[in-house]
This record gives sequence, C-alpha cells and structure tokens, in this order.
Amino acid sequence: MEWRNKRVLVTGAGKGIGRATVVMLASRGAKVVALSRDQRDLDALATETGCESVCIDLARTEAIQHAVSATLPVDLLVNCAGTTVLQSFVTTELPDFNRVLAVNTVAPLVLSQIVVRDWLDRGIKGAIVNVSSDAARRGVVNHTAYCASKAALDAMTRVMAAELGSHGIRVNSVNPTVTLTPMGELAWSDPAKADPVKARIPLGRFLDPDEVAETILFLLSDEASMVNGISLPVDGGLSVS
Repeated sequence: MEWRNKRVLVTGAGKGIGRATVVMLASRGAKVVALSRDQRDLDALATETGCESVCIDLARTEAIQHAVSATLPVDLLVNCAGTTVLQSFVTTELPDFNRVLAVNTVAPLVLSQIVVRDWLDRGIKGAIVNVSSDAARRGVVNHTAYCASKAALDAMTRVMAAELGSHGIRVNSVNPTVTLTPMGELAWSDPAKADPVKARIPLGRFLDPDEVAETILFLLSDEASMVNGISLPVDGGLSVS
C-alpha cells in the first residue's frame, strides 16, 4: 500500500501494540495522529516519528468528541487503546468494570462514529481496525471485565462491517493472544500462569507487538480490500490447538 498519501489515527499509541503501529506506519510514510493519555509517551513518539499527538484519557467519554474532531480528516482508524483490571468474577467492582468497558468498547464506538460520519459526508471509503484479543472468546481467570469488553468489541466490529460495507468502509478486528506489551507483561509475569498457555501455543511463545502491528497494517491496506467483518486470530495456532 502507498502509505505516503494516508493519514491514520491510532489510539493507545503510547505503549505496546499502539506504539509499534505508529512507528511502523510512520516509517513507511504515513502521516500519523497518535492518541494516548500520557503526554510523555506522545512527546517521545513525536520526536521519533514526527507524528501529531492528542493527549486524552479515553475513559472520559464526554471529552472524545472535541479531541478527535480536531484531528479530522483522517483516512484510516486503529482503535488500539486498552486497559484491564485483574479481579476475580466474585470480587469485580462495578467502577473498575465500567472503566474497562469505557476504554475498550465505548471509546472505539464513539471514535468510530466521529470518523465514519466524516467519511460518509465526504464519500470516503476508509478502513478501521479494532484491536481486540484472544480473550474475546475465552474465559480467562481474573479477567471478567477484559473478556467482556473484547467480546463486545468483536460483536460491534461485525455490526459495523455489515452496516458500513455498502459505503466501501471496511471494519475488522485483530485478536492477538498474549502480547509482551507493558500491560501483557504485568498480567502474565507469573510463570505458573504463563507457562501452561505457552504450552498450548503450537509456536511455543507469546507475541511481540511488531507482529500484531504488521497484521493491523495489512487489514488497513488495499491488499485486504475484500476482508471485512473478521476477527483475525494472531495467536501462533492457539485457536486450533
């Protein structure tokens, strides 16, 4: 794909998969708008890649409209921002549950609505990638809110694809297994928890953020022009093991 003519909005850009995606897009010539809640991360990214930046906590749903509208127009959108809280089902607290859903599910809804309305007004055929998780279809102990939020994101992806396809707008999700981002390392630092999962992955390891970023770029690209409405496992074969 000719990235030099593309302007891409990437959320969750400060760390992990989002950061890897920004760096990869910028290195291939795209103009990137990086969104994160940490200004220090954004400053470092801007120095490294020359990206534009927007500092916002996506849990503040009421602030998204103003912040994102100011970045338009964009050609492509990556909803990568994510958070989690490690609590058992029995001990999950409602404020924590609601915050995880606000960032992982509600923010992609609101962001996508803002961008898609602009595309429809201008007759643009864009593409959206929602960064979901293998946890969307598994019951992971102590991940009640996270699993619920990602399953909802996948369901929303399918609806978006069905409704927007006739306008030439493609929407897909990427569903990586454990990825060694700061959040992933925190959640999977205990070998007693991590090793049994690795043992079920035919390729025998967890993911590097760049491996997910490459998949995101493919789904954004014209090379994926007939790929719409899928939840693509990036899991080393875990889903078939």
